Amino acid sequence: MPYLSQEQVHQFITTGYVRIDHAFGRELAEEGVDLLWKATQLDRSDPASWTEPVIRIGELAQPPFIKAANSSVLVQCYEDLLGDNWLPKTSLGSFPIRFPSTKASVDTGWHVDAGFPGDDSSDYLSWRINVYSRGRALLMLFLFSDTTEQDAPTRLIPKSHLQVANFLAGRGETGRTFLEVGEWAKSIDDRYIELATGSAGTVYLCHPFLVHAAQQHTGDKPKFMAQPALFPKREFALAGDVAYLCPVEQAIVAGIMHAG
Repeated sequence: MPYLSQEQVHQFITTGYVRIDHAFGRELAEEGVDLLWKATQLDRSDPASWTEPVIRIGELAQPPFIKAANSSVLVQCYEDLLGDNWLPKTSLGSFPIRFPSTKASVDTGWHVDAGFPGDDSSDYLSWRINVYSRGRALLMLFLFSDTTEQDAPTRLIPKSHLQVANFLAGRGETGRTFLEVGEWAKSIDDRYIELATGSAGTVYLCHPFLVHAAQQHTGDKPKFMAQPALFPKREFALAGDVAYLCPVEQAIVAGIMHAG
C-alpha cells in the first residue's frame, strides 16, 4: 500500500520535493548524534571548541544510520517515487555538521549534486549530471537534530528541477559538469525558497535535479544532517506513456517540455 498520498506525489513532481515527518525514530536520531559527536572529536559541552562553521563526516554504516535509511516508512516512499528502481542503503552520508560560527561558510552556493565522474574522478567539479540522472535516484536530507530557520536549514528552490531537466535536455548521456550546472543555477529566480526545517527524524525526499544550497548557521546548537543520494538500479526511462513512468521520470519529462 502506498505511503504517499496522490497529493504528495503530485507535489514531488511539480515542486521537486516532499517532506516526510517521523520518517525514522527520535531515539535513532539521538543515537546517530552521539556517534557524530564522536566522529567530530569535539567537546559537545564546550561551544568554544566549535571553531569551524562546518565539519564534514563521510559515509557511516553503524546500525542507527542503516536503520534510519531503511525505515519501513522510507522504503515505501522510495517505492512510491521510484517503483523498483532503487538500491537499499548500506551506509549513510555525507554529514555536513554545521555549527554556530562567526566564520563564513564557503559552501553555500546553489547547485545540483552530480552523479557520475567526468575525465578526472578525483575532481568533483568535473563530475557530470545527465538528463537520465545517471547515478542518482533521489537527493535525501535526513534531519538528526531539530532544525529551525536559525539552524542552517538547507535552502530549496521549488520547481527548479524542471528547469534543470530542460537545461540538460539535448545533451544526452554526456550531460553537463557539476561546475557548469552550478554556474547556470546562479541565474535561477531564488526569490521564493523553501527551508528544510523540521524535528529530528524528518526526511526530505528531493528530485535529483532540485537546486539547493547550504547557509550560515545563526542559531546556538549544532545541526546534524545527512545528505545521501539514493542510487538507482538502472537509468531512468524517459520514453513511452507517461502514465507508466515513475514520479521521478514524470518530472524529468515535464521539465524537458518546460518552456521557461
